[in-house]
Amino acid sequence: MAAAFGLGPPWGLQPSLKALVEDVGIDFDSFIAALEEGLTDEEMARRFGVTENTVEYLREHFEKYGLDSVMGQD
Repeated sequence: MAAAFGLGPPWGLQPSLKALVEDVGIDFDSFIAALEEGLTDEEMARRFGVTENTVEYLREHFEKYGLDSVMGQD
């Protein structure tokens, strides 16, 4: 029965990309625009005044979870 409905509940516990980006002082729309431009992590780090590791984490979060995680309950 569980296989018919997926592997788990229909919500996640990941914070939204917007919250993460804003927590490090980056404007969310500017971050998304930089992704659309195809900037490297190094270029984005220089543009936003953060470390490359920060940009790498944010990019990986976006690629794995998208813009937001669905949170909620019945």
